[in-house]
Amino acid sequence: MNICVLDGFTLNPGDLSWEQLHQIGKADIYDRTPKELIIERASDAEIVLTNKTPLNKDIIEQLPKLEYIGVLATGFDVVDTKAAKENEIVVTNIPTYGTDSVSQMVFALLLEHCHRVQRHSDSVMDGEWGRSQDWSFWNYPLMELSGKTMGIIGFGRIGLQTARIASAFGMNVLASNANHRDTNLPNFRYAENLSDLMKNSDVVSLHCPLTPKTENIINANNLSLMKSNAIIINTSHGKLVNNEDLADALNQDMIAGAGLDVLAVEPPEDTNPLLQAKNCIITPHISWATKEARSRLMNMAIENIKDFIAQNPKNVVNAI
Repeated sequence: MNICVLDGFTLNPGDLSWEQLHQIGKADIYDRTPKELIIERASDAEIVLTNKTPLNKDIIEQLPKLEYIGVLATGFDVVDTKAAKENEIVVTNIPTYGTDSVSQMVFALLLEHCHRVQRHSDSVMDGEWGRSQDWSFWNYPLMELSGKTMGIIGFGRIGLQTARIASAFGMNVLASNANHRDTNLPNFRYAENLSDLMKNSDVVSLHCPLTPKTENIINANNLSLMKSNAIIINTSHGKLVNNEDLADALNQDMIAGAGLDVLAVEPPEDTNPLLQAKNCIITPHISWATKEARSRLMNMAIENIKDFIAQNPKNVVNAI
């Protein structure tokens, strides 16, 4: 088997091993692949692995040896799955590797808003505490989570784990999801509708898939329903948020803050209004990237390939 990894650097910048992949077949591993080099690099490959390098219909049809595309992520919108199916190419994803890491990141972003730990630490290092006349001082408002309500849009694996952590903090949980699952969490209920969730949440955390229905779900209309002290957290998909509408809501103090690990365009363009918005914390899409999560992803990607070779493919997103 000839294997081509188009963009392996984010998964493995050097702290993991590709050895298991080399044991399966001849593997060419590239840190990054620009669009104009995809066909050249993957021309002899029966197996291609991609994270964010797009494989559209035109490219797929120019890779006649290709039998399998493994997406090194949960989302698989970088692949034209319809074109792959038409060419009898199996496409798989990695659905469960990052649940704990992503839900942990939700609270890293949220707690930074609650306590501004880094900014207060910086002020101490700059000598502000040493110059203070008081034994305690703070430069930013501090917030306690206990008793607050977390609204969770999308209640799959990550949404549920986020709810469990919220519950451990003493928060109420309000969830929005097409399918209701049983949960024994205290102080939990399903929202009657999205408006119910937006109006009654102190924190709104996004965990839904990107679909035509959910694209720009955080927009001017829904933001106008929120409390003025509310916070938006997005560790899911950047395109769930309308950049301009969220920036306006922050700058006009319609809501208190936002914590974003994903943006609609990554890396962001300089013109993205959220880069200059008030009380907006942005991290560079790292919620998935703990070593533990990446190690699970690597192992599951290898298992997906082995299952495909054994003619028993798992995690297929375009059943042929």
